Amino acid sequence: MHTISTQADEPLVSPGHSPVMIRVLTSADRERLLGHFLALENDDRLLRFGQAAPDHVIENYVRSLNFTRDTVFGVFDHQLQLVGVGHLAYLPADGNGRTAEFGVSVLESARGQGIGSKLFERAAIRSRNTHVTTLYMHCLSRNATMMHIAKKSGMKIEYAYGEADAYLSLEPADQSSIITEMLAEQAAAFDYALKRQARQATKLMESILPHAVAV
Repeated sequence: MHTISTQADEPLVSPGHSPVMIRVLTSADRERLLGHFLALENDDRLLRFGQAAPDHVIENYVRSLNFTRDTVFGVFDHQLQLVGVGHLAYLPADGNGRTAEFGVSVLESARGQGIGSKLFERAAIRSRNTHVTTLYMHCLSRNATMMHIAKKSGMKIEYAYGEADAYLSLEPADQSSIITEMLAEQAAAFDYALKRQARQATKLMESILPHAVAV
């Protein structure tokens, strides 16, 4: 299933929320990705994939992800649950132009924090730095949130039969875009390491405390 549709949360960051840290995922994250997509409600799956997506379809989709060919982004909460996912799929080159298609999903519990918008921005930077000239999204036209993100980003939108295609022309990579992506990935890796250490410390305390109380 190479065609990607979109579903996301509100694009604006609410006051008081922590910065959204976005890490590039690898094949080692495949099981967490599966858990993320299976946690989506039926309507969210429809918005994400553009069609009904029962569990076996999602399982096939996750197994088929090629982390070498495409780029998959993830946002983790403090319990290391994958609450936001962005998939940047590179389409076959057309002459001198190169197009990438972007799809995004955010768990209901994590919406309203700007995760969908930040994943889109991160994907745009990666697209520029990998010589993509057009960033493309396909979604149902009733997907108001993605339509808002597309309009806010200045994408050209075409509507037909209840669906929408959005296109964004990208500037070539420059020193600023390269440094921005490098710093973002370093910050996300550091943030993930801190969350993992905190999670491990919590589990250790939970295993010790019952014994301490018993003594």
